Amino acid sequence: MGTDVPRRRHAAVLAAAALLALALMVAAPQASAESPLYTATNDTWKTECGSCHIAYPPGLLPQRSWRAVMSGLEKHFGTDASLDPATAAEITAFLEKNAGRDRSPRASAPSLRITDTQWFRHEHDEVPETVWKNPTVKTAANCIACHTRADVGDFSEQSIRMPQ
Repeated sequence: MGTDVPRRRHAAVLAAAALLALALMVAAPQASAESPLYTATNDTWKTECGSCHIAYPPGLLPQRSWRAVMSGLEKHFGTDASLDPATAAEITAFLEKNAGRDRSPRASAPSLRITDTQWFRHEHDEVPETVWKNPTVKTAANCIACHTRADVGDFSEQSIRMPQ
């Protein structure tokens, strides 16, 4: 009977570890707009888009928005961000494959700015106006000003540091 107790404890510990591992897998963030962590990546996207601003995670806009953004790179928010056709096609395919859900009415024009989406406005409705006007922030598109790990796709509340 004495050797039976350690075996039962060992089995209980293994069972608890297996349940914890399963719970962590189920709760692990996925690459989607509903999650604060975006894991989809593509070297060309990261290099080209990240050369001027953070490479915004594709899950933050739906497919039709990414198509519109990529089809207007010659006038990309006041800058010529044109790419050769092969590079543009690769990035567009990556963005479309990993795009977020389209929650806007089909009749409406696609949103070109993440900051104009209903999701963004909802997530940032508690941000005081003084933060947006802070010289270190300047614009709502400057994610890295508050989301200190935005450059690696981490938008979790644990990585937020509001500028003073």
